[in-house]
Amino acid sequence: MNNDNNSVEDSHEKIAEAPTSKTSSLDSLDNLDALSQYIKSTKGTREGRAIPPLEKWHPKDIADMDLTIKANGEWWHEGGQMTRESLVSLFATILWKEENNGITEYFLKTPVQKIRIQVEDAPLLINDVGIVHEDDMSWLEFTTTTGDVVRLDDEHSIVLKAYNSNKSDSNESDFNNSDFNNSNQANQANQVSTAGDVADSQELASTEQVRPYMMVRNGLTALIGRNTFYHLTEIGALSEENGKAILTLQSGGQSYSLSMPTD
Repeated sequence: MNNDNNSVEDSHEKIAEAPTSKTSSLDSLDNLDALSQYIKSTKGTREGRAIPPLEKWHPKDIADMDLTIKANGEWWHEGGQMTRESLVSLFATILWKEENNGITEYFLKTPVQKIRIQVEDAPLLINDVGIVHEDDMSWLEFTTTTGDVVRLDDEHSIVLKAYNSNKSDSNESDFNNSDFNNSNQANQANQVSTAGDVADSQELASTEQVRPYMMVRNGLTALIGRNTFYHLTEIGALSEENGKAILTLQSGGQSYSLSMPTD
């Protein structure tokens, strides 16, 4: 069923704080039709793509939906790709992440129900970066495919993280410098992707890759896409230290460095 082609208003419509209890006409939100109609029907003052106050909602009801966010950022529902960007962006506003007994779970969250979905890698994908100037300060500003805009700062940092298409997200961990050095030695032994492949969001290999991610909101991270990462290497300054390639970025008057594996 290709529900994403059903009539859904553009994501720039009002997305309001929804009622705190189920309406009698809505028994479940665990399908795209019901969920999109529920979001559209809520009334309030939130204009544009404002993110609802998800942290204030504590629904008891949990359902499952056959919806997967692929490692390349595509959304798939019941075996078919969701091609309507406005619908994907609408649902992205209610993405929610939880850690339960060491397992990372993702939901589409409403005041009345949490709908569990599957995420292969990161739930968001960054496909654009630019330099913006504000009050005599320059910032690196990133944009996701679903409309989030975030600047590089201490709360929205970039980290390098191991990704393996054959293992679950919950088993992956963020790299610090010492971890990355050890991982680099293992990568060379196992013919793992090098710096040129670090942000490859288009092709998945069975071997482990090191990819760049950025914190966005509510604990959600975004994978920085290949072309965007290449642009970062042009914006930033590349140097080498102790056999490691160092990418240094300037944003908001601060310096941020990333260590990358080399051949």
